Amino acid sequence: MTSAVTLAELTTFGVGGPVRAYREAASVDEIRAALAGADQAGAPLVVLGGGSNVLAADRGLEALVLRVRARGIHAERDGDATRVAVEAGHGFDELVAFCVGAGLAGVECLSGIPGDVGAAPMQNVGAYGQEVASSIESVRVVDRRDGRAVELARDALGFGYRDSIFKREARDRYVVTSVAFRFAGGGASPAGYLDGSPAVYPELARALEAVDRPSLDDVRRTVLALRRRKSMVFDPSDANHRSAGSFFVNPTVTALAADHAAERAAELAPGERMPRFTTPQGDKLSAAWLIERAGLGKGTRRGAVGLSTNHTLALVNFGGATARELVAFAVEVRRRVRDAFGIALTPEPQLLGFTVDEVAPLFD
Repeated sequence: MTSAVTLAELTTFGVGGPVRAYREAASVDEIRAALAGADQAGAPLVVLGGGSNVLAADRGLEALVLRVRARGIHAERDGDATRVAVEAGHGFDELVAFCVGAGLAGVECLSGIPGDVGAAPMQNVGAYGQEVASSIESVRVVDRRDGRAVELARDALGFGYRDSIFKREARDRYVVTSVAFRFAGGGASPAGYLDGSPAVYPELARALEAVDRPSLDDVRRTVLALRRRKSMVFDPSDANHRSAGSFFVNPTVTALAADHAAERAAELAPGERMPRFTTPQGDKLSAAWLIERAGLGKGTRRGAVGLSTNHTLALVNFGGATARELVAFAVEVRRRVRDAFGIALTPEPQLLGFTVDEVAPLFD
């Protein structure tokens, strides 16, 4: 029997049909009960956090959708470090605010990222030069195969750029119940942010230039202001709020592919320098820059869907859109970038309820 709950209600995109059943769990025992219920019903179990990184199909989902609702933060000193254990259902930005208030450096640049803490290790969320992989110590999970509660150390999580084992070999195997972070120091008064800090993204560094010895709180306020200007802070009053944030990840390509893209950029955007950053994995390019220089500017519309008026990397449901229309527009964006620069963009959101054929053009 299909429940009255729809994926449109559970996701920030605001699209998606009904689910077969919906449950919430606040404990390991309740998670095990949900797993057993899905088995008895012969339905798959899909774990959904805050729904801020999901695009769901119009037909809905023949699955039991589970949201982990356990909340809570517990911090303790451990030698010269501070360990912060957070329940999976806690809001991620609430965790960031807690750490900034406690003088714990390592997640302040992630201010304003929506969703639950349990989803953070899934795709190794990151922004402005930081990512959770640098501060996560371990993740506690329930193994769906046998219901055991186990702890996975950081080295076992296979973190990469917007990637982890939860998106690869361990996809659909675990339900995250809590995440432990480890931060150096832990005094109540944050030291100057730029003193001995890791490299800061140029955009953030420029925004902080006017601040003398910026504190963690200064960094948080600045990041929130930057994200709000891009409609990257979830705000129901913002016309761009029905989105999943960045729809495509910044591509990492070979030096040869980057050289080719730069040559095309010189023709399409004369006088501009294509953003290009060298990493151990290859050359990282700006997906937003490529999209705009491929001829799709901010606010580009195709009926009820389009690009955010404040950031070309966000696809938006401007009201009344369908998942089919969003996928079609994403395919168009991807095709325009590939035709212009020879670069194939990869979608960032989880795609739920689609057939392989329906989303194949997003990955070919």
